[in-house]
Amino acid sequence: MKIAIYPGSFDPVTNGHLDLIQRALLLFDRLVIAIADNPDKKPLFSAEERLEMVKSTVKDLKRVKVVLFTGLLADLAKELEASAFIRGVRAVSDFEFEFQLALMNRKLAPKTETVFLIPSEKYTYLSSNLIKDIARFNGKINRFVPKIVEKKLKEKFGFSK
Repeated sequence: MKIAIYPGSFDPVTNGHLDLIQRALLLFDRLVIAIADNPDKKPLFSAEERLEMVKSTVKDLKRVKVVLFTGLLADLAKELEASAFIRGVRAVSDFEFEFQLALMNRKLAPKTETVFLIPSEKYTYLSSNLIKDIARFNGKINRFVPKIVEKKLKEKFGFSK
């Protein structure tokens, strides 16, 4: 069974993330979405809130599991016996960091390959940071995120009905 890990902060999960999840499921038997709890980052949503939103969003995808993790991704890959890491690359500007990360992960988890996926053209500009910026000013985000994320962002910024 081919298992892939799709790591990220998912703060919040977007339709671009969902696009990559669907693409990864075409290539792998199982996909583990690994939500990073990075103490160096200051996310808008807690790890538990992000876990809840992602789980709600992928609840109908039977081959997907969602977990929280801290520490090295390479250790998680060894624990799960994952054959691949999924990384999204939207533009050339993403590639340098992703390439460096892939090479380091190759050293730390040599049995786990990094697979770069390019999102659908309609999501290449989309990022969690842009979504948060739009939501902060009560802009329309419904076409960029799942309904639960829209609701949680409105609540977070005080725009809930």
